[in-house]
Amino acid sequence: MIEYLQRTRDYYGAQGYTPYQWAHFDQVPFCAPTQPLNQAKIVLISTAAPYREGLGDQGPGAAYNAKAKFFDVFTQPISPVPDLRISHIGYDRIHCAADDPNTWLPVRRLQALQQAGVIGEVAEELIGIPTNRSQRVTMEQDAPAAAAHCQRLGATHALLVPT
Repeated sequence: MIEYLQRTRDYYGAQGYTPYQWAHFDQVPFCAPTQPLNQAKIVLISTAAPYREGLGDQGPGAAYNAKAKFFDVFTQPISPVPDLRISHIGYDRIHCAADDPNTWLPVRRLQALQQAGVIGEVAEELIGIPTNRSQRVTMEQDAPAAAAHCQRLGATHALLVPT
């Protein structure tokens, strides 16, 4: 078993960064679901970036690509499934091949769960949130923007899929 938190500390430590201060809150701004999933409208929230031509290699196994980063919350229709990628993320490229987009964008799986009646509905758009590495920007800018999109889409639940 690979310990995620320790592996992350080791990964960033090897690059010369100071130890990461994980966000923590005395009061968590989430709530328990009040309805069964088969009555829920779920919106997918991802940190994957839209593929943008001309910004270098963004495919599976690509080296870290800062050009592919994005800095503003966005939405995209889920049909057809959008081309989102993770080359802009500083993930562990030794242990992850990044060749299965369903791991960071499970749109088809959510649609199958909707068809099977496990969940009520999948929102017609997904929400993309940037990885700015700033807890302040996330709390003051990105989280409120994502929450506003959740409300606009009528979502009762959000599935956060970080990459």
